[in-house]
Amino acid sequence: MSIDDFGTGYSSLSYLRAFPVNTLKIDRSFLKTVPDDPQAVAVVEAVVALGRSLNLGVIAEGVETPEQARSLLNLDCAAMQGYLFGRPMPPAELLAWLRDWHAQEPEDPGISRPGS
Repeated sequence: MSIDDFGTGYSSLSYLRAFPVNTLKIDRSFLKTVPDDPQAVAVVEAVVALGRSLNLGVIAEGVETPEQARSLLNLDCAAMQGYLFGRPMPPAELLAWLRDWHAQEPEDPGISRPGS
């Protein structure tokens, strides 16, 4: 079970004890100003540390730039999703996209995407 949009809205630290959670998904609102905003970086770093200390997976949502991805990698958050890696697409396009993704040898692993 994942807590989506962790740190916003109805997500609460109490959920970490109340539910069988195994993953925290960092809300994209925290990533918008990473890496330029030290406060945003501190929040992301704290969520990653919290997840690690509780043996939870951590996924960053809304990664749109290589700079954001590099910052997340530097904070030990390697699981990411967002437009940097791919935009929403119909199921019929997904297999071809996955083939292209796995066929490329990116200069910066985990940061580039097909067509970039």
